[in-house]
Amino acid sequence: MNIAAILVAGRATGRQAKAWLFKDVVLYPAMGFIGLITLWWVIATFRSELMPNPWQALTSNLDYILHPFYRRGPGNLGIGWLLLASLRRVLIGFLLGALVAIPVGFLIGLSRPAMLILNPIIQILRPVSPLAWLPISLAMFGVAEPSAIFVIFITSLWSTMINTALGVGSVPKDYIDVARVLEMPKYRQIFKIILPASLPYIFTGLRLSLGIAWLVIVAVEMLTGGVGIGFFLWDEWNRLNLSSVFLAVIVIGVTGLILDYLISRLQVLVTHRPAKPGS
Repeated sequence: MNIAAILVAGRATGRQAKAWLFKDVVLYPAMGFIGLITLWWVIATFRSELMPNPWQALTSNLDYILHPFYRRGPGNLGIGWLLLASLRRVLIGFLLGALVAIPVGFLIGLSRPAMLILNPIIQILRPVSPLAWLPISLAMFGVAEPSAIFVIFITSLWSTMINTALGVGSVPKDYIDVARVLEMPKYRQIFKIILPASLPYIFTGLRLSLGIAWLVIVAVEMLTGGVGIGFFLWDEWNRLNLSSVFLAVIVIGVTGLILDYLISRLQVLVTHRPAKPGS
């Protein structure tokens, strides 16, 4: 094959790649969003008197969108400040949960007695609804802020803990046998062999836990009030302002997507392996 033929073939492959990228990244997602907006428009027009259509929701929320960080009094804040308040609670509770869940997961994965002791407790507490923890946390702390963080903490434990234990237990036995033959100390086995092999499982647990934490904070803020995106959503519904409710829903969804993307990028940086979509 001569050089001209190679160049032609390369250009054809490049065009195919661009066409594939355009369809997968732009065209098909755009079709999905257009379909969703069309469905919203139809429901708002023919099935609901309260629900605004997309154009009405956009025009009603222009002030929030164009000025997300305004301050017009103690209780009149832009949606950007409300989002940051919710994110702060989520990240504090999530990080505290990770600090507990990862070591406990290692203990369960490394020790059969620890697994037999802790597994029944985990299986009992894991299915408990996040909102069931709210009265308990309010009884312990007495105020909304630490109570919300505690609920995030307790509900973000289980996915990380279980996935960490699974990752530790899945380390090939041959690796451990070689380390023992080399008389490697236990702490070096953990940091040089077990931890690197378990990282994909740990990050899967962290991504699941962060998603759960972001879901929970909205419901908790609806009940506890104060400053936050969840309380904003509930307060706007009480005012029958459905346009702002839709804005809150979109902000919550986009923020959840960004959080998952960020932790998947962190996973790639730490493990040097591609993060699986939805893992």
